[in-house]
Amino acid sequence: MKILSFSRYSVLLVVLFLLLIQASVYPQGAGIIDLPGLDKLPVIKELPDPFLLNNGRRVSSKADWAKRREELTAMVLYYEYGHLAPAPTNLTATELSSKKVEELNATERQLLLSMGPGGKIGFHLILTIPGGKGPFPVVVKGDLCWGRVAPSMIADAVRRGYITAEFDRTELAPDSAGRTKGVFPAYPGYDWTVLGAWAWGFHRTVDYLMTQGFVDPKHIAITGHSRGGKAALLAGALDERIALTAPNGSGCGGAGSYRVLGEKCEDLAAITNRFPYWFQPRLKEFVGHEDQLPFDQHSLKVLAAPRAQLSTEGLGDLWANPLGTQTTYLAARQVYEFLGAGDKIGIHFREGKHAQNEEDWKALLDFADWQFFNKKVATQFGRLAFPGAPKGFAWSAPR
Repeated sequence: MKILSFSRYSVLLVVLFLLLIQASVYPQGAGIIDLPGLDKLPVIKELPDPFLLNNGRRVSSKADWAKRREELTAMVLYYEYGHLAPAPTNLTATELSSKKVEELNATERQLLLSMGPGGKIGFHLILTIPGGKGPFPVVVKGDLCWGRVAPSMIADAVRRGYITAEFDRTELAPDSAGRTKGVFPAYPGYDWTVLGAWAWGFHRTVDYLMTQGFVDPKHIAITGHSRGGKAALLAGALDERIALTAPNGSGCGGAGSYRVLGEKCEDLAAITNRFPYWFQPRLKEFVGHEDQLPFDQHSLKVLAAPRAQLSTEGLGDLWANPLGTQTTYLAARQVYEFLGAGDKIGIHFREGKHAQNEEDWKALLDFADWQFFNKKVATQFGRLAFPGAPKGFAWSAPR
């Protein structure tokens, strides 16, 4: 196990650094405001305090938090994911097929969503809708590029009254370095990355779902596995219509920490070497200088607060850094508790390796049942897999 050392960083250095940053969240389509480069950023050994405003003052109210949320959004977009294109106003849906699934008492609909300049951006969406009147809560998963959600998992969702919505995120942007396909040619003025494009696909799926009378618009959950989980976490952070964000095994660049590294886990050097196109090029500058990042992945998680959030993890999935994910969960929970929503964030560990399996899916549906409908469930969502590990930060929520 490797854990970067922690100490309380100098208040003076932090204040000086924070005074350098005066930009808030970038308006869609606006020019990018430069933030400090590596040479101007101080070392912060522990997970940075999300309650420190850019003016050096600490958050003391919900109004302060709204401002701080804008500041954190600006940082993660500038240094990590790039800036997403705005929502198009011309989204249309073409039904390609519809059939009854008798054994489930459900209907399966296959659609093509089209949008963007000239309507040239398109991706497929498959809905499995329970029988009955609705409206129904929805679980959106963007991993259709790897195949359909397992029939047993869809059956569990239908039995509980949930729509399963599946789309192929790679239709928005191929999982490669080129920028000649998908969304990139349509929006050349944006510095978004492949992960940003995939997150944008979740947002466009929600656009469509919000127009359908059979959908419960207040109870939309999103999930994804591995790199799909990274995209889901970003999508949920940026879209307040998403009521529950549930990344699974999302690891480095997702729910895992850059500063707290468990045994044999992926780190910033490994991921930016193999998949540089997932991230803004500025992020790679922090390889070997992770303790100069002005944020860590708890800073992304807290953007969803106080909306519900769940991380599901495999204890044998060492590459995805379950230890670091526990650390960001504990840090993000401080913000949730400050907002009076401590029970809205959860984590679930299971035995096993890198997959989103039936146990993960059941945990997601249990958490959704609890959060959306206050149903009693047996699953526990706060049990730590590494109770003796260093917490990773010394700060706490303001009182």
